Amino acid sequence: MEMGKRMAWDVEGTKRKIIEAATDEFVAHGQHGTTIERIAKRAGVNKERVYNYFGGKPELFALVLREKVAEGAVSVPYVATGIDDVGGFESRLVDFNQAHPELIRLLAWEALAYTDAVPDEEKRVERYARRTDEIRVAQDAGALTTSLDADMLHVLLLALAGYGALVPQVVRMITGVGTDDERYRAAVVEAARRLAAP
Repeated sequence: MEMGKRMAWDVEGTKRKIIEAATDEFVAHGQHGTTIERIAKRAGVNKERVYNYFGGKPELFALVLREKVAEGAVSVPYVATGIDDVGGFESRLVDFNQAHPELIRLLAWEALAYTDAVPDEEKRVERYARRTDEIRVAQDAGALTTSLDADMLHVLLLALAGYGALVPQVVRMITGVGTDDERYRAAVVEAARRLAAP
């Protein structure tokens, strides 16, 4: 490279650094407790670059959440053809929450920050509706319980795996073990299987 010529700015690399910094900040402090200044400092850029690339905090929070929700959906696919699938889903969800606690934390911050529609709500509703429809089909085939409506069964299955990820200290205080303990994981999976059993 000739002296005096500047290297081309790596726009995509810089955006990725900002998103990673924003993810860390939002996980730790939520949308309202985070500042663009802290995100910029963590990413090694100036505030103006963050604003130019992403707008403000709400847009950046929505982007971070969109990415993490999509990662979760891809990492923990749901196929509801029977009890074994429910157990497998619950097992994968517990493992995912253990390995990637940032998603559940971002969802908790989202719940605190929004009282009405949340970022990308329509797309997320569609994704949840597809899973609920799979549960309904399995119920109609006699493979899953019909004592609960499909949407309520779906919510409860998510809640079983999500509770420990959201408040692991409560699990530890009650059971004396962490959410990474096999006894806890096995109990969640068994509870899901029993809940969904026809």
